[in-house]
Amino acid sequence: MGDRVSLRDWRPRTPPLPDHLQAVVKPDDPEWFARELAIAAAPPWWFWRFMLRRFSWLVSIFGRVEVSGSIPEELRRGPLLLAANHIGDFDPFVVAVALHKLGLVPRIMATGGILAAPVAGALLERTGGIRVERGTEVARHAVRVTEVALVHGGHVIAYPEGRVGLAPDFWPERGRTGLARLALGVGVPVLPVSQWGAHEVLQYGNDWGKLRTVLRAVVRRPTFKVHVGPPVYLEDLRGGKVGDAHRARMRIAAAITRGLVPLRAGELHAPRFVDPTRPTSGAAAFPGGVVPDDIP
Repeated sequence: MGDRVSLRDWRPRTPPLPDHLQAVVKPDDPEWFARELAIAAAPPWWFWRFMLRRFSWLVSIFGRVEVSGSIPEELRRGPLLLAANHIGDFDPFVVAVALHKLGLVPRIMATGGILAAPVAGALLERTGGIRVERGTEVARHAVRVTEVALVHGGHVIAYPEGRVGLAPDFWPERGRTGLARLALGVGVPVLPVSQWGAHEVLQYGNDWGKLRTVLRAVVRRPTFKVHVGPPVYLEDLRGGKVGDAHRARMRIAAAITRGLVPLRAGELHAPRFVDPTRPTSGAAAFPGGVVPDDIP
């Protein structure tokens, strides 16, 4: 009885931590850090591959998935940072399914609260989910885990905005420089992922309205559009050089915005779906989706 594991503490078997990463873990690190490093260094979990291959259709219960763009074979074999606009709580599932259709096995960066949830959080972590504890002293651990995942050839979905975008017209915010600094530091390709429609499944507010929007989506089945563009040009920028992280951030935001314009046909000025629980306190990097030609 004393050895029984509660449902809250249960988690799948973790792969062993490679010898070369043993020294990275310090005694005062969070208990999950070594676990996430081991998962990041391991090949994608067989169960995650199985779920993507056999159960991606579950997303289609809530809407139609349309994927455009392509990823060259040589990029699919190596590490990738996939920079996506964040429009709602449901879009990680849509983006993961879309990227799997294009030949990737994505690892998703997620907030610590989601990964701390019983069962579902443990499963997400085991699939390669990377815990982001924003605004805390352990936030740097996400960077280290992501670096390990990329060094081992991972395909990491990251959200430059760092949250669900709150611009009044739903265009991507400029975001933070974290993803840009990571890309410049590790030297991996960044593919812009523009997506639209997933915001209709789960409203922003955490109340019973989420159930209402879920049921509405099942009935109306909105279209989930995902477009993957060509790699963002960053070859002239360097990690550590003053101003280059900002330039990289703006180029990434510009690429996501450009890819989003055709997906939002008929909704360029405002989304058809109105979510009264969603704040409008943010500012778009390129209001109205208009991206100047002279982005530095």
